[in-house]
Amino acid sequence: MFVLLSKLNLKTDDKMRAFAEKVFASETKDENIRDEISMFDVAEDCPILHQEMAHHLHADDDAEKRKRLQRFRTGAIPAAGPQVEVEVDAPTYLEVPEFQRVAVIGDYAAGVTMDDFELACKGLYRALTIREKYMRLAYQRYPRTASQFLRQIEGENFKVEDQVQPVFTPPPKGGEDPFDVATLPKNLGYVARMKDGCAIFLKTYTHRRLKFLMSKFNVHEMLNEMEEMKELKVNPHRDFYNCRKVDTHIHAAACMNQKHLLRFIKKSYRVDQDRVVHKLKGKEVTMKALFESLNLHPYDLTVDSLDVHAGRQTFQRFDKFNAKYNPVGASELRDLYLKTENHINGEYFATIIKEVASDLEDAKYQYAEPRLSIYGCNPNEWTKLSGWFVKHRVFSLNLKWMIQIPRIYDIFRGKNFIPHFGKMLENIFLPAFEATIDPESHPELSIFLKHVTGFDSVDDESKHSGHMFSTKSPKPEEWDIAKNPSYTYYIYYMYANIAVLNQLRRQRGMNTFLFRPHCGEAGAVTHLLAAFMTADNISHGLNLKKVSRDPERREITLLSLFHDKGFTVLTPHTHTYWLLCSQEPLMEEYAIAAQVFKLSTCDMCEIARNSVLQSGLSHEEKVHFLGSDYLKEGPEGNDIRKTNVAQIRMAYRFETLCYELNLIKEGLKAE
Repeated sequence: MFVLLSKLNLKTDDKMRAFAEKVFASETKDENIRDEISMFDVAEDCPILHQEMAHHLHADDDAEKRKRLQRFRTGAIPAAGPQVEVEVDAPTYLEVPEFQRVAVIGDYAAGVTMDDFELACKGLYRALTIREKYMRLAYQRYPRTASQFLRQIEGENFKVEDQVQPVFTPPPKGGEDPFDVATLPKNLGYVARMKDGCAIFLKTYTHRRLKFLMSKFNVHEMLNEMEEMKELKVNPHRDFYNCRKVDTHIHAAACMNQKHLLRFIKKSYRVDQDRVVHKLKGKEVTMKALFESLNLHPYDLTVDSLDVHAGRQTFQRFDKFNAKYNPVGASELRDLYLKTENHINGEYFATIIKEVASDLEDAKYQYAEPRLSIYGCNPNEWTKLSGWFVKHRVFSLNLKWMIQIPRIYDIFRGKNFIPHFGKMLENIFLPAFEATIDPESHPELSIFLKHVTGFDSVDDESKHSGHMFSTKSPKPEEWDIAKNPSYTYYIYYMYANIAVLNQLRRQRGMNTFLFRPHCGEAGAVTHLLAAFMTADNISHGLNLKKVSRDPERREITLLSLFHDKGFTVLTPHTHTYWLLCSQEPLMEEYAIAAQVFKLSTCDMCEIARNSVLQSGLSHEEKVHFLGSDYLKEGPEGNDIRKTNVAQIRMAYRFETLCYELNLIKEGLKAE
């Protein structure tokens, strides 16, 4: 018997539970105002803040600890961080030119008490170890350098072979058919079933250090920008435009721009106006009759009347944003052109996607990861979706597929489509398990899963469930009310299923899946905490810092802010091509970011490289696009001939990372 989920018997720390309940209470205190806690901000009336301010006034007892801290600074932690060393016989492209390093001399814990400093180090160490554990269980990625420092803190040896990596299906070799079922594995003989699970909690690090890192990068750029540019100028053939870049977040139903959709509607009407394409009130109707029932004629349609552009009126209005998926406000046209399951078996939708893929193939250096939906309303959804994929041969080397799971259990339960939340999970995951166990009995689904790289969780995060997920929460089979579970509840059970599914698929030599949910788009800070433990990476993350009022450009603003701090959580993506106007929406996003935030060529190429690293491109493709040592961190893992990222930039990032990790290590020693 193969058990899908296993109960984790973990003791919950009382203080941590109390802290979690305090955060949860602050989130639900005034839902009408809907003030959201920023990841790095503390409310002025927070009792912890007043306690800490009082504590800072009586910091004389820190003197002895600060003396030890000074010894750490002058001994264990070089002021500019550990400098990158390259082997003498290393290839020329791996050499790091001399550059000016930023050195901050003095007490690096100035402004906080030693107790606060040590508490921050312990908290971050705990957070890193929890994330490392959960990433390993699910065969998701975890930085090698961070693992090395964690092993040093624990007094253990780091082993490269202990690192895990996701497995993605490589592109077909010459003459291979991506839809061939002859190579599917035999029946494993397991039986899949559903069982319950539970979760844990986490807290974050300090805002002060992040502000320091941003300032440090600004100084680095001021000192070394010209040296980085010199590196790029002598790099033959490669520039930003022929560096690979991936649109890591795009919904399949919006993967075409407005003009493309309009052009396709008009063309299909000219060719198929007498074709039966829809059922209207139980009666089959032709395309011409369908448009007449809507009082429309395709000739009169314009981009404006199509009305699929998401502008400022949709900002923080998830309902209005979703309505934009209905061309001309008509759900009948959405069903005809943007659905995989309809009267013509999703033919038009498949054709549009293949046209988008053809454009990407012509551009050569751009890739996309479109999302298709599985709702969990019934177990046949996988069969129908995979049948659509195989029948219409919706395959392209430039497309990597993701499955998005809308968090709309409350709608299905309210209409009695499912008896409880456990049934929704079963409908979502059990077919994938059955296809993994016995691929020959599920050939189309098995083929489709080979080309799926991950799962996403989507819906309006601002909707508050009023439920705090903990060990006392009802199990999925017990959640039978018509109320939606919390975001964290969804995230945990999705992660738990994906983790076990990945272990089984890895055992069978199959590709594995990443968990990459929408997170931090709205709602509580607890969403970000849950995703930190369970997700390989996230989409949006707007609540990390609210810095812009423009709904269409908020993520680009965040990109600039966190790029300076060394984050790789965000890369430019289109989300919805309807937002954009050009024939190359992803390049439009990069161009806007470069113009607004004065990004250099090196900045742009670094961000493009990050998009490839975060994506579901296979190991073979990443080797080809980034270099054979791309899994290594720092300049050693960067092939400037392929990425056009300066080695000086890579050295700065790596040295800064090592410095910060070493700081945590020394802070833990101070105890």
